Amino acid sequence: MRCILVGVKTKDKTEKELKNSLSELEGLVEAVNGKTLGKLYQKRDVPDPATFIGKGKAHQLRELAEGVEADTIVFDTDLSPVQITNIENITKVRVIDRTDLILSIFSERAKTRQAKLQVELATLQHQLPRVYGQKGKALSRIGGGMKTKGAGEKLGEIKVRRIKDRISKIKKELEQIKKQRKQQRKWRNKDPDLLKVALVGYTNAGKSSLLNRLTKRDTFISDQLFATLDTKTSYMVFPDIGKKVILTDTVGFVKDMPQEIMEAFMATLEEVEEADLILHVVDVSDENWPEKLESVEKILRKINAGDKPTIVALNKVDKIIPSPEFLDDSEEGILTGNRDSVIISTEKGWNLKKLREKIKEYSIVLKEPSYYGGN
Repeated sequence: MRCILVGVKTKDKTEKELKNSLSELEGLVEAVNGKTLGKLYQKRDVPDPATFIGKGKAHQLRELAEGVEADTIVFDTDLSPVQITNIENITKVRVIDRTDLILSIFSERAKTRQAKLQVELATLQHQLPRVYGQKGKALSRIGGGMKTKGAGEKLGEIKVRRIKDRISKIKKELEQIKKQRKQQRKWRNKDPDLLKVALVGYTNAGKSSLLNRLTKRDTFISDQLFATLDTKTSYMVFPDIGKKVILTDTVGFVKDMPQEIMEAFMATLEEVEEADLILHVVDVSDENWPEKLESVEKILRKINAGDKPTIVALNKVDKIIPSPEFLDDSEEGILTGNRDSVIISTEKGWNLKKLREKIKEYSIVLKEPSYYGGN
């Protein structure tokens, strides 16, 4: 996939936010083994209803695509069916939006039955409005390269019905998985010595690596956005105090997480809702880490997990300082606005003992009967 990225600076977006968002979009392109050949920026207070960027800019985009021989144009926003069709007609190049790109990554990375169903559900929910909006014009975008001329509306109605039927079946199957997980959590909740910890964080912050190091477990690790989608669970044991900890890795987040993905992955995110403690992993080597920390906290508030006890693990510090001697514990709270924090390097193992001790302390405090109002 040879891509041109398109970003639009609206009145509610700063230059820095646009730059960071396009940089993240380039990372998403790399995650599907694509190559970014160029970027097109535009300042526009109100998106053009026909092409989002305006007809003149669309023709400029066509010239750029021809010049670099791009085969795909990726917009850093969600587009309407009409906008996609109009831009493709002008540029003669395939056009996708941010959600399309994220869903394509998810479809490649999903391994378990649950993850595959969740990705399919998100994809169908994203496609459905396009079938309504396009009727018969662009059914080839939806599935199987179908050529439709003439009786488009009729075929569109058939497609809508099939998608709705499939969405209904997937939701029923996911509901069954949800019930099974609920039973598993019910069993866990009966153990007064078991602390439930959910690992959350921006995609590629190092959650899977940290789970691996803390629990001595082998998990798939890759320096890519959305390298893992499937929920992973493992244990830590503190025999000296008779406490156990179950750690659950969750899907990574991105800023402005598409609503379809949020809805489809609610079954996974329930692990966060049910957790006693959240371990928020942050890539502190990323210059935009404070904004990403806030983006994740915003999502946590959306799923009613914003008030849970939380440890912020400022990871990948080895990319900033040469040795652990330069670690300054007094900076931890200052850096995160007095959140309970610890600076670590998962790769080098720096401060992981301190992180384990923090989790150990929470396993004592949070499992005390008095904490939940017991006798």
